[in-house]
Amino acid sequence: MLDDFKALVDRSKRAVVFTGAGISTESGIPDFRSPGGIWSKNRVIYFDEFVRSRDARIEAWTRLFGGRDMLKNAQPNAGHRAVAKLVEQGKVSHVITQNVDGLHQAAGVPASLVIEVHGNATYAKCLACGLRHEFDDIEPVFKRTGEPPVCRDCNGIVKSATISFGQAMPEEEMERAAEAVLSCDLCLAIGSSLVVYPAAGLPIAAKRNGAKFVILNRDPTELDHLADLVVNAEIGPTLAKVMGVN
Repeated sequence: MLDDFKALVDRSKRAVVFTGAGISTESGIPDFRSPGGIWSKNRVIYFDEFVRSRDARIEAWTRLFGGRDMLKNAQPNAGHRAVAKLVEQGKVSHVITQNVDGLHQAAGVPASLVIEVHGNATYAKCLACGLRHEFDDIEPVFKRTGEPPVCRDCNGIVKSATISFGQAMPEEEMERAAEAVLSCDLCLAIGSSLVVYPAAGLPIAAKRNGAKFVILNRDPTELDHLADLVVNAEIGPTLAKVMGVN
């Protein structure tokens, strides 16, 4: 089966990698839906509630800073390094990720080639003007005052740069992702349960446009029947074998 995987990669001229939480669990970041994941420990704060409620913003920021060390300390694993090698070799045009941890960039994938359809949890943005805010600047002020941060330029609401439940998907990123999958000849879906839409529709679009479709995930997915090859295995070790990385 790994020989088939490698053969599809070798034959590809322009692949796209689509990743989900499963590629980062081996870096110590729990899947949101797993027993140790965020959704099993905390209630969901919807975007509208975050915007309208000061208390909800305080809860969200308290939660974020309480668990920030997990992301700060996480390092790319063999799976991320294998994807970076595919990019370096010119096999992969873009890495589309549902993850918000920045580990693809940390592994060496140029930021310009990473499309983060669910945002990024390593910094914050103003919801009004879009100005980037660093957590290292926000955290000490929040812990001292207990007040949710506001934008230093326009006084707008500042939020982690992730896409929350009820928040619109980022238009530019979704457009770029759609262009990428419609111009690829191979879509590698890695570590995604492929149930969260609209992002999960991107591999389907690639397949319907004639690309080969490979799923690498520890567990079966609802899109297995559409794939040309399904590999149910640990992600890091499997990609390391295919790509010859440690």
